[in-house]
Amino acid sequence: MYLGDEQGGGISDSPGDTDVLARVRAGDREAYAVLVRRHAPVAVRTAMLLGAGTDAEDVVQDAFVKAYAGLRGFRDGAPFRPWLLRIVANETRNLHRGAGRRAARERTAWERTLPLLAEGQDDPASVALSRERRAQLVEGLILLSDAHRQVVVCRYLLDLDEAETAVVLGWPRGTVKSRLHRALNQLARIVARETDSATAGPEGGAA
Repeated sequence: MYLGDEQGGGISDSPGDTDVLARVRAGDREAYAVLVRRHAPVAVRTAMLLGAGTDAEDVVQDAFVKAYAGLRGFRDGAPFRPWLLRIVANETRNLHRGAGRRAARERTAWERTLPLLAEGQDDPASVALSRERRAQLVEGLILLSDAHRQVVVCRYLLDLDEAETAVVLGWPRGTVKSRLHRALNQLARIVARETDSATAGPEGGAA
C-alpha cells in the first residue's frame, strides 16, 4: 500500500510541489508518487484527528485518487497541501453519515488520539502539554461541537495557519477566527472543570 512508502525526514532536495504538479499535468504519472510520499503522513494524521480512526489510510488513499482526478481544477500556484487536506476532511465526513455511527466512530478514533499526540518533538501539543494535560485535552475535544473540534485540530494539532485552516475546512477566514476563539474558551472551561474534579475528594473536598 503506497502510504507505507514514505521515507523519513524532509524532502529538501526534491522539487517543490509546484514543479512536481507541472510534471504530473504534463503526463508524468510517476511524479504524483512524489506528492503522495511527501504528504501522506500529514494526510493520515489529519484523517485520524478528524475522526476516521482505523479507516484513516483508506480515507487518505481515496483522497489521493480524487485529488489526482481533480487536478485540472486545481489553481496554478496555490499550495497543494491545504487543498489535499480539504479532500481528506471531506472524505472523513463522508464516513459519518448516521448520527449513531458517527458517535461510535468518533469515540473510537479519539481513544486512539492520545498516543498520536505524543508523537514528534515538533508537535505543539506534545511540547506544551504534559501527558495528563494531553489526556484532558483529548477528553475536552470530544465534548466540543464538530465545528469547534475541527478548527482546534487544524490550528493546534495539525499546526496549520489560519489561511490553511480556512481552505481545509472550507470556511471564510473570519469564521475560522471566531470559531477558534469560542472553541478555545469552551475547551479551557472543560479542562478547568476536569482539573477541579481530579483534585476534589470523594465528598467534594480537597483530596
